[in-house]
Amino acid sequence: MCKIEGMGGIVTILVALLGALVAGCGSPTATQLPGTAPVSAPAGPALETLRLELALHSGEGWLESPTNFVQAENDRILVTDQEGVIWVFEEEDLGAEHVFVPEPLDIRGRVSSRGWEEGLLGLALSPNNERHLYLYYSAANPRRSVVSRFNYNRAVAPDSELVILEVEQPYANHNGGQIAFGPDGYLYIGLGDGGSAGDPQGNGQDTSTLLGTILRIDVSEATTEQPYVIPPDNPFADGRNGSPEIWAYGLRNPWRFSFDRETGELWAGDVGQNRWEEIDIIERGGNYGWNAMEGNHCFRPQTGCESEDFIPPVWEYPLEDDACSVIGGYVYRGVAIPWLTGVYVYGDFCTSQVFGLRYADGEVVEHKLLADTGLRIASFGQDNDGELYVLSQGEGIYRLVK
Repeated sequence: MCKIEGMGGIVTILVALLGALVAGCGSPTATQLPGTAPVSAPAGPALETLRLELALHSGEGWLESPTNFVQAENDRILVTDQEGVIWVFEEEDLGAEHVFVPEPLDIRGRVSSRGWEEGLLGLALSPNNERHLYLYYSAANPRRSVVSRFNYNRAVAPDSELVILEVEQPYANHNGGQIAFGPDGYLYIGLGDGGSAGDPQGNGQDTSTLLGTILRIDVSEATTEQPYVIPPDNPFADGRNGSPEIWAYGLRNPWRFSFDRETGELWAGDVGQNRWEEIDIIERGGNYGWNAMEGNHCFRPQTGCESEDFIPPVWEYPLEDDACSVIGGYVYRGVAIPWLTGVYVYGDFCTSQVFGLRYADGEVVEHKLLADTGLRIASFGQDNDGELYVLSQGEGIYRLVK
């Protein structure tokens, strides 16, 4: 997720529910298969600033480092803690002064969170079977990333684990960790380049490895003998030119990605090395350039690189003014903030800032700082109504409001 050097730029913002200062930077249809080139969308009203309302506060031993916020069809909220715990809340708990702390699913015995970017990193609920929940977590001995399915019915059954996929990790950083079901019903999985610095193994441009990619697999009929199958339209489905699980590659660390629930487009925030952070719209078979490129700029070699075969980012920003790690968010599709409709909302871990960008006619037509939160932003969440939430380390979860 993040680089820990250079933290700073702490600012403050009035948080409405707290009443105090807290310390602190024509579209395709919803069922269209993601991966086609983005289509132009009309520009909307000018972006304004946003406020934060406390939705779920952190406490000693709970919500200390939330990584995912998912709302089930029955309106219950599931939140993962990086150390290996899943909390289940009722919808009425959001914004409540006192919240009953539920008994969590505790899988800390399976999860390795020793590394800064290891832990319980991903959560997705199956669209095909509401009793199935999928997790992405780091494990040790050997170091690896694990995607598993569990049975879920208000509570999660720890003994029901069915391992879907395991990927060996050479280093403790760049674990990626986002998982999500696309509008096509397939499971998408984000994996970093394997870690260290500069992609020393060259995984980003190596399609024989699953590292440095976003994967796409079919888990609808998962069994112990065959935990997943390859969708026939995956770009390397026949396995001749790359691993058949790969949907897109050339990524450094796609820590958070999400689907636009209206257009089906797949947006990803890819954490940069030491100069540029980037936001991408992920296309089928797309090569996003790492480690030949960092954003729009040559990385290896530092000059004279060939960029014609790479898909450039939709947006990039330099690692200046204490910025350190892009935190990918969501395209807003709620109703409470009409002027934000269709805007991609994202943040930066170190500056604590939340930004919005409007993308139309193949380019960003507006970009604005929406909030200086004063929070260590680790992730974003989206509820069933399309409203957005900021997940912060040590502070809890906040709703974005106008």
